[in-house]
Amino acid sequence: MSTADVVIIDSGGANLASLVFALDRLGVRSVVSRDAAEIAAAPRVLLPGVGAARDAMQRLDGLGLIGTLRGLTQPVLGICLGMQLLFEHSEEGATPCLGILPGTVRRMQAVAGRPVPHMGWNQCQPVRGDVLLRGCEPDDYYYFVHSYAAPPGECTVASCDYGPPFSAIVAQGNFRGVQFHPERSAAAGARLLRNFLDL
Repeated sequence: MSTADVVIIDSGGANLASLVFALDRLGVRSVVSRDAAEIAAAPRVLLPGVGAARDAMQRLDGLGLIGTLRGLTQPVLGICLGMQLLFEHSEEGATPCLGILPGTVRRMQAVAGRPVPHMGWNQCQPVRGDVLLRGCEPDDYYYFVHSYAAPPGECTVASCDYGPPFSAIVAQGNFRGVQFHPERSAAAGARLLRNFLDL
């Protein structure tokens, strides 16, 4: 069994190396794992993800991790697609997701001056307080790369405007999620990761 401070779920398709390096810079011991027992025993869990929701859910199902994820009681942080997988459903491939958070992730609509995917730096507007936002400022920028997003709802901690607003940070119980990539978001992302790791 691992003695790491955090277990990163190896669900495939994610840029795991940059996340490991970001944790290394914070002096945090991490391990990448697909082992259900190791994930269940971890002090904290990160669920990263890139790519399509259906592919990611099929990978998790094939690894036998869906039940494990739904049953976690320690702090869990979903990143980018990993955040989207926490919801009930995604319009991407009409995909049933983990169902931990209420709501449906929807395709973003491209308009003039706002192409999809939403790619680049943007700011977040706090909706309610949460430990993830400790020390964060409204003018902080975070790095986004995504074509689907969760509309603001009861779990939204901070929203982002790219046309209609969407959920940038969500929280419910021990589960949290960020639509952006904190490991690529410089000092602001490092501060948010540290806040999660201090839970």
